Amino acid sequence: MSEIAKLKAQIVSWFNISGFQIRSEASNYLAEQIAPLGEAARKRWLQDIASHVQGQNLDIPAVEKKHIELAIKEANNTGLEDHETIFSVINAFDVPRFRYNEEKKQFLVDAGRRGYLPGPNVKAEYIRERYLMLWQKTCRHEMFNTSKVSTIGDVRKLVLRKIELLLSTSKMKEVVVLGLLTQLTEGKFYLEDPTGVVPIDLSETVFSSGLFCEGCFVLVSGTYNDGTLKIDELGFPVTELASSSRAFFGTVNTWGGRSKNLLKYSRNLAELEANSGEDSIVFLADCWLDNPIVFEKLTQLLAGYDQFPPRAIVLMGPFSKSSENPYTLKQRFQALGEILASYESLKRETDVVLVPSSEDPTIANILPRPPLPDHLTADLKKYYPRLILATNPCRLQYCTQQIVVCRSDLVTKLCRNTIHFPKSGQLADHFARTLISQGTLAPLTPIACPVHWNYDAALSLYPLPDLIVIGDACQGFQTTEQGCTVLNTGSFPKSKFGFKVYIPSTRVVEDSQIPEL
Repeated sequence: MSEIAKLKAQIVSWFNISGFQIRSEASNYLAEQIAPLGEAARKRWLQDIASHVQGQNLDIPAVEKKHIELAIKEANNTGLEDHETIFSVINAFDVPRFRYNEEKKQFLVDAGRRGYLPGPNVKAEYIRERYLMLWQKTCRHEMFNTSKVSTIGDVRKLVLRKIELLLSTSKMKEVVVLGLLTQLTEGKFYLEDPTGVVPIDLSETVFSSGLFCEGCFVLVSGTYNDGTLKIDELGFPVTELASSSRAFFGTVNTWGGRSKNLLKYSRNLAELEANSGEDSIVFLADCWLDNPIVFEKLTQLLAGYDQFPPRAIVLMGPFSKSSENPYTLKQRFQALGEILASYESLKRETDVVLVPSSEDPTIANILPRPPLPDHLTADLKKYYPRLILATNPCRLQYCTQQIVVCRSDLVTKLCRNTIHFPKSGQLADHFARTLISQGTLAPLTPIACPVHWNYDAALSLYPLPDLIVIGDACQGFQTTEQGCTVLNTGSFPKSKFGFKVYIPSTRVVEDSQIPEL
């Protein structure tokens, strides 16, 4: 009798003693999961899993494979509260939405119904909410907050103005305004806020660091004269640490997920995170399954990680280099599933997350994008049950750490649409400053980066997460701004099969590459 057959007999006997009849598929699956363990570890795992199955309160005493999968997941989280998980994926359409209340000066949960086809007034509302988020943050900064004693030397306080004040007069010096950079007529830029719009003169403007595009909110200083605001200096709204931002939300869960409270404050998860050692999350983009060389390199990557399984492998699209029909792509996913099924360690310990790109078969090119269709990935799911179909963008929760993943050529779009390309500094720093200052993954006009108005909260970067992962095909990079790490994975095929590995315990990003054979 083979070892798996002996284990299966033990499992059946163990569950019979506990009052359950376990299905053959479920016993086979459990036997495969615990086969690599020692005798003592097997016994301990059987006890734990049987206990978790009993806690599921099954309608009939028949244990299916899905019950075993849930029990194993719960056993891995032993010692945590019911709402606490070591690793989870939060889809964009489940992200909570908050609105800033100007009277109470705080963010309140918006529990209203949302849909894909809202009224035209919602377009103005989501832009207004972006503005109010930046306005309240800027007003609290010590340069503008007249109620605070300055800690920045003898620098005098600045007064933040609304555009309606400018429109009520003919001249005003030393004007500081926060507004939306927009182009209402071709070749003519304007500054807009909820109170009005004013034409601007950029002929002698000094630009600060960043990539300034139509659709960005900017902080400007200059002189207003005869209906035009001549801008001397143009920069981005002030930035702040995530801890400062979260102070205005309290312990409410702003991130998403099952927990009512923010898991950032969980002591259990903080302890697990500190002791997670070399636990890692792998990120790569442009996983062209129809390209034989890319598929071979991806197989090498999976084979290598089967010896040291990461917590998760995040594969970003497009999953086809050519515009294949969906039925052919389904076969590609099946082939990937057959490869994954042969790696037992990965099957036990690693979640594989698929994030679609704009070129993958879902809906029109608009953010956020829904997951890949189930009918394309059903065979892959059958071979690899730990598959997670994510939206684009999506949010990851690893213990107390918050991670945003977005597959978009965002670096390329910002460079293409900027009105002033910086002459010095690193592109990575300019890009990170732009995202973090704007507090969104879509700091562009809706024409350049269309979004679902009702789900703009899914693109929010406020409060700042711990890590922002962008899957742009340009050269990969990583940088840190205000305690937030921003990395671009680059293209897996175009970078000679390079990818990024994040170590949560040390918050280090490692550059990795598949070696040439």
